[in-house]
Formats: sequence, structure tokens, C-alpha cells
Amino acid sequence: MKYSRLVFLAAVLLLLAAFTACSKGEKQELNLYTWAEYVPNDVIAEFEEKTGIKVNYTSFETNEEMLAKLENTKGGDYDLVIASDYIIKIAIDEGLVSELDKSRIANFSNIDPIYQGFFYDSENKYTVPYAPGIPLIVYNPDQVDIEITGYESLWDPSLEDSVGIMDTERVITGITLKTLGHSFNTEDLSAIEAAGEKLLKLAPNIRVLSQDQTQDYLISGEISVAFLFTSQVALALQANPNFKVVYPKEGLGFGVDALFIPSNAPNRDNAHKFLDFILDGEIGAKISSQIYYLCPNKAAYQYLPEDFQKSLVITTEDIPQGEFIQDVSPEATELHNKIYTAFKAALD
Repeated sequence: MKYSRLVFLAAVLLLLAAFTACSKGEKQELNLYTWAEYVPNDVIAEFEEKTGIKVNYTSFETNEEMLAKLENTKGGDYDLVIASDYIIKIAIDEGLVSELDKSRIANFSNIDPIYQGFFYDSENKYTVPYAPGIPLIVYNPDQVDIEITGYESLWDPSLEDSVGIMDTERVITGITLKTLGHSFNTEDLSAIEAAGEKLLKLAPNIRVLSQDQTQDYLISGEISVAFLFTSQVALALQANPNFKVVYPKEGLGFGVDALFIPSNAPNRDNAHKFLDFILDGEIGAKISSQIYYLCPNKAAYQYLPEDFQKSLVITTEDIPQGEFIQDVSPEATELHNKIYTAFKAALD
């Protein structure tokens, strides 16, 4: 009897030790994968202090780099990813994204429905919107002799070696398609070929091709015109209110960066805790007021600083006018890759 009790006690202790070890791993780590400096440090610090969970922040440079990593790890390694809509749709279709357990996200109802139900997650099963935005053209009227009205203006010979654009393949090939009267998402290969030929003619005007801090080149005067993300537009105008903003006549683009949990996330519970945390109204306001994108959290609206709201040059009223970039056929995708590679080579 004594021996049996000792065996039973030892078994219980082993189970408790195993449970404790698993709990520690789950409670202490969250592997977050997104662009550099995209989640404010003070938000991460507050989450860590509140939960005891350490956030391991890893960054990528492009959506395509993120997808390749996710494919190689079969949806593992990371607990949360923040990426762009069209690439999330591809990841979902490939089975690399988990459905959210909304019972573990009490603040899920704080999401403004305006930012839900889009093509990449029509039933709101997989994602939490993080940063909706519309890229625009900004220029310094003191350095530009022409009236800039849209994407086509970027090709003007007077802008030689003075334009900065984002290093985002489908956006740049997309705005070129727009100048030719096509959709971002056309499947017409001849139209994409024509856009490729035209894009090469833009190369002499490009001085800066950059994903990060492109507005700094405009602020410093190194470039006179820039095609910028929403956040960069706001920062540029803060530095110089005399800059002019252009809503391109060819049509606006619209996009949403969103959070999702990969299919084999090692710390799924911690991922749900982080999602619930950032959907708190005050935390949501803290995020949006630092990254300068539209705020998708309706509980945060009352906490948004007045100067932040004034700094944004877009509103929810602009959304219906914007066109999403979406996944296209493998043939069209290959052609986009080919022409963008040729364009970048022409810049060297």
C-alpha cells in the first residue's frame, strides 16, 4: 500500500511538472512577425508587464518574404503575423492560417464593421484589422514646376531624379496599370506587358525606392515628390504643412494590414491574449495614434488625440473609392514579378 501511494504521488508530481513546464512556455512567449517598428514599443511593454508574456519581435521586409517563410515552416514558428490583405488571402487558401477562437477575444466586438467582411476574410473568421490605409502622392510645391494630378504626373520629364516611391511590387505595377486605364487586378497579360514597358520609362525619375521612412527624403528636400503610405503622408505633413497632397485622378488604392494566427502557431493561447489586448479601446487608440493609419477599433475613437485625427488626410468616406490589390493568376503574378525585377534593375 505504501509503495502504491509513493508511485501514485510520484506520477502526480510528474504530471504537475509537465503541466507547469507547458504552462510556462505558453505564458512566457509570443512570437510576433511583421514589419520593423510596426507595433509601438510601449504597447509591447505594457502587454508584457500585464501578462508576463515576453514578445519576440521578428521583422520582414516584404509580404512575399513573409509568405515564403510561412510556407517553409508549414504555418509554424510564429504565433501572430501582421501582413497585407492580398497576401493573407493567399496564406488562408494555402491552409497556413488558423480560425480565431472568438470566445477567447472578449474585445472582438470592438472592431468597427466598416473594416470587416473584405475579400480576404469575408466571414471574419481569421483576421483582426490593424492598419487600414490609402496611399497618396505628396509633393513640395516650392520644388515642382508642374501641377501634379495623379500617377501619370510621376512620369513627367521635369521630375527626373526627384521622385520617391514605395518598394512594393503590386502597388507600383498597379498604379502603372491605372495610368493605362486598367484595374490593379487585371488578368489581361498584354495589359500587364504594356504596363511593364511603361514602368521602365519611369526609372529616370526615381531617386528613392524605399519601404521605410520614404517621407524623410521629401522632408529633407532630397526628393520633391513622393508616393507614400498613409502613415508617411501624415508624418510628411506634420513636418511641412505646405506640402500638397494629391488624390490621384486615375483612382485610389485601399488596403488593410491585419493580424492572423498561423496554422501551427506554438503559443496559440498567447496569440489570442495579444489580440484581445490590442482590441481594448485605450490600447487601440495608443497604437493608431503612433502608426498614423485609420483606426479600425470603434472603442478607441473616444481616446484618439485631436491632433492625430487632424493629421490624417483620409477618412472612412474614402474607402468605397479605393480598390484593393488582390491575388491574380499564376501567369499574371509571374509577369508582375518579371516586370518589377526589370524595373528595379533599371534603377541601378
